[in-house]
Amino acid sequence: MRKLLIASLLTGVFLISLPLFAQDDAKMMLINEAKKEVCEITPKQLKAMFDDEKSVNILDVRESEQRAEGDIYDDMFTITSFLITRGNLEWEVLSKIQDKNAFIVTFCRNGGRGALAAQTLKKLGYKNAKNLQGGIADCVKAGYTIKTGLGITKLAKE
Repeated sequence: MRKLLIASLLTGVFLISLPLFAQDDAKMMLINEAKKEVCEITPKQLKAMFDDEKSVNILDVRESEQRAEGDIYDDMFTITSFLITRGNLEWEVLSKIQDKNAFIVTFCRNGGRGALAAQTLKKLGYKNAKNLQGGIADCVKAGYTIKTGLGITKLAKE
């Protein structure tokens, strides 16, 4: 009887959690589709653009509370950056970036929302919208500096 009760409880927990897993699968499917449609650039490629003094518009699509984690920083190049959350992108980007030929790099924490944002920009007619592969997390992992409220920081490798 006890084994039957435990089995029933485990089955119930499993059945209740299935929709949660399905939601994650649906989100990942949308993100993967977006990544197929837009070009992604690596943090190294973005740094090379800064070093070559290419004109780049950086579009941070993170939520405001996530921006405290840091921002892309390059001490040798002035970056044109815009803060537009993914949820407000369609309403705000047209007034902030009018040039549909401008080179735009979207980013978020890990790259998912950035990919969705770059996909949306393409649909809005922006021809050179790219996503920063792996987001700001990959910038930190690659050893590039970020600017936080504590100043300019860099992850030290042990």
